[in-house]
Amino acid sequence: MDASTVEKIVREIEKFAPATESEHVGRVTAVGDGVVAIDGLSKAVMSEIILFEETKGKKLGDAMKAEGELFGLILNLEEDGVRATILGDTARVSEGMTVKSSGRILSVPSGEELLGRVVNALGEPIDGKGPFKKPTMMPVERQAYGVIDRKSVTVPLQTGIKAIDAMIPIGRGQRELIIGDRGTGKTTVAIDAIINQKNEPKEKRPICIYVAIGQKESKTARITEQLRREGALDYTIIVDAPASAPAALQYLAPFSGVAIGEYFMDAGRDVLIVYDDLSKQATAYRQLSLLLRRPPGREAYPGDIFYLHSRLLERAARLSDEKGGGSITALPIIETQEGDVSGYIPTNVISITDGQMFLITDLFNKGIRPAIDVGISVSRVGSAAQTKAMKAVAGGLKLELAQFRELEAFMQFAQDLDKATADRIASGQRMVELLKQKNGQPIPLEKQVASLYAGNSKFFLDVAANKVTAVEAQLLEFLDAQYSKTLGEIKKSGQLSDESKKELGKAMEEFRLAHKESFA
Repeated sequence: MDASTVEKIVREIEKFAPATESEHVGRVTAVGDGVVAIDGLSKAVMSEIILFEETKGKKLGDAMKAEGELFGLILNLEEDGVRATILGDTARVSEGMTVKSSGRILSVPSGEELLGRVVNALGEPIDGKGPFKKPTMMPVERQAYGVIDRKSVTVPLQTGIKAIDAMIPIGRGQRELIIGDRGTGKTTVAIDAIINQKNEPKEKRPICIYVAIGQKESKTARITEQLRREGALDYTIIVDAPASAPAALQYLAPFSGVAIGEYFMDAGRDVLIVYDDLSKQATAYRQLSLLLRRPPGREAYPGDIFYLHSRLLERAARLSDEKGGGSITALPIIETQEGDVSGYIPTNVISITDGQMFLITDLFNKGIRPAIDVGISVSRVGSAAQTKAMKAVAGGLKLELAQFRELEAFMQFAQDLDKATADRIASGQRMVELLKQKNGQPIPLEKQVASLYAGNSKFFLDVAANKVTAVEAQLLEFLDAQYSKTLGEIKKSGQLSDESKKELGKAMEEFRLAHKESFA
């Protein structure tokens, strides 16, 4: 070796400065049911992501299988270590395995490219359409906006369901609970609200997020297909944590959904998010808490079950103009047992939300769909979130139906009724028929207004009760063909002017003459 080479090597050695890199590492001391106890992560923080350092190739029979990275989420900070849940295949974790701290809080991807996609509770695509290119990462846990950053709810969010838009109006930024027994059409109401957003102008259309928690995968696939068929999937994101997913992912799914929504809200846009359903999230959280050895409280739920739902639903808001004016409207769903709304989880969520829609099994079985009990359903935002046109036709509707329900019970025992009572019952029966709506067929605002205006004008009083729905459909078809200008005016102005009332009155007379056979 010549002298110049030796000098070169000496210079390289002199210049060498070893790069030090510290890693925060621990070791798995116990594992079971998707939860691990870890020793050594003294600097760990709550909700931090940890990485399980496993052998990349595992022997499965004669084949070797390369696995992706496996993560966990820290949920308990204890004196002698931490407890975490495994976000993935629990069979890959064993005692003695090394665990590395990532220094990152759990975040999910969000952005325009998520529209029309199906993702899991960690925001990873599961629809086979490939990975996201440049998503923005949003923290799953984030403090809700304060009172100063919000403004009151005044802009309506049309669901396309007459009974809701008229009597239990929902505004952008509101939290409206959908509650009822199994099989009463809770999901249908929420999905119809998503489908109806296609009637909104593109620039005002909310981004919709449907979070499926603990649902059958066949149900989520059916909903995805329905949204695609109706052309609603283009502005919808589906977050799926099915019944087969670990409890940790079912607990995280709603938080991931709202984190994805906050990206759009921060950009000044409106978001509609459906949590289907929070009863299953509470059950998953109870399971997780018991495995984490947290003390059980009432009905074995942990003491912070109320905080779980309150910190989730408080993230729904309408922001002030200084913050961009975006909003998140939440439609949480709660399943009751035998109509018992006084249960632990239902009463918790009722107290957090701005109103609730009760769906009743009896009404559903009678063929009244949506099966909303208007007597006990309420919107705490009320007519502040209604257009002037809808206010004009929906004013006395709730009272009329409540009176009809009382008289309906009374008339079963009465032999002869005076004319005023008989008329009120006849009018109530037709109004109930008028508010019926088929699954997956939301109605635009201007047609709802025209339909309810006809109902208030006693237009259907001479129609047999069982024919009201058919005659209403014919009337709306007639208005669409002959009086589209009037409907367009109602849609554009959001008001029911005297001129529009006059035109609707004229249209109803023309329709009556053309369809005499439908009127007694």
